[in-house]
Amino acid sequence: MTKFTLADLEKRVHERAKASAADSYTRALLDKGVAHCAKKLGEEAFEAAMAAVQEDRGRLIAEGADLLYHLMVVLEARGVTLAEVEAELEKRTAQSGHEEKASRKA
Repeated sequence: MTKFTLADLEKRVHERAKASAADSYTRALLDKGVAHCAKKLGEEAFEAAMAAVQEDRGRLIAEGADLLYHLMVVLEARGVTLAEVEAELEKRTAQSGHEEKASRKA
């Protein structure tokens, strides 16, 4: 069995974005615009955070999956690739988290 990856999710979102809104929830979200997609992303982030605070492991896993899916939809809506996000993460590993965060404030 092959392990499902974020790259697989990105590919799936990209493919579903080409379908009709009647056949694809992804396309239906995209058709409502970036603001709607971003709102859904925010809702999922809040739900994941609440599951973490409530120490509900199963719900956190489910909400984490929803969060990653909706992030991929927003990235698709804005034409940002997972590779670009990964490259940014890679750049940040060259220094400590405290140093990286401080550098963003400047």
